Amino acid sequence: MLGDISMFQFKAFSEKHAHRFFNMGICENSLISITAGLSAQGLRPFVHTIAPFLVDRCVEQIKLDMCYNEFGGTIVTTGATFDYAWDGATHHTYMDLAILRMLPKMGVCQPGSKKEVDTLIRARYAGADPTYVRLSDNPHGLDIDVKFGKANVLKTGSEKLTIMTAGPIAGNVMEAVKDLDVNIVYFSTIKPIDGEVIRKYAHTPILVVHDAFGLHEAIAAEQPGLNLTYQGLPDSFCGWYGTVHDLRKRIGLDPASIRAKAQSMLT
Repeated sequence: MLGDISMFQFKAFSEKHAHRFFNMGICENSLISITAGLSAQGLRPFVHTIAPFLVDRCVEQIKLDMCYNEFGGTIVTTGATFDYAWDGATHHTYMDLAILRMLPKMGVCQPGSKKEVDTLIRARYAGADPTYVRLSDNPHGLDIDVKFGKANVLKTGSEKLTIMTAGPIAGNVMEAVKDLDVNIVYFSTIKPIDGEVIRKYAHTPILVVHDAFGLHEAIAAEQPGLNLTYQGLPDSFCGWYGTVHDLRKRIGLDPASIRAKAQSMLT
């Protein structure tokens, strides 16, 4: 199920499997409802288009048609956070993970590389519950063996500071603190969140570095009373234009800003 976006990438599939390929055009609410209908008939549908329109615009359909009715399916989006930075705030997506993690039965994934996408989709697509997979045009460049529902410890340091992050921004985090005495924990799954690894570092100050809402909230909800600091989105619309790197720098998610924040917490 497609909503025009990425059509050209599915040309070979559409020619080989015409009866399994549907481009519904720019009608995202219907995309979700039809996906739920296909699931109701025992199929395992994928639905794909740009994130702000498939998630923010379709929360009611995802909540009722898929989650409430317990219909599975895989929602796969493109345009994570500032991937469409040049199109302004209407095309920014940073609330999707936070919104969908609150829906019962919904699995929420934020892979940071092609390898992680492959692993997470294979782990979930055949299940009975719906899953959200958030794609990005800006992979982190790290080679991480992920597992659905489990976090990865990328760096082990002292008890002075633990940095928790998710998705593509992990590349900036690793670059920023590669020589600092910190722990780094990486989440490719936002829901279910890996409570075991959170409890392992619960005695340390925790800096959550994330280019979206959702991870910080999930960590805080899993283990109340943590010493948590969030470095990420401001409480305002990011109404600027440029590249993803321009906007990350503007809100303090470039390597230099992340490093400065970590150093300030280490002193």
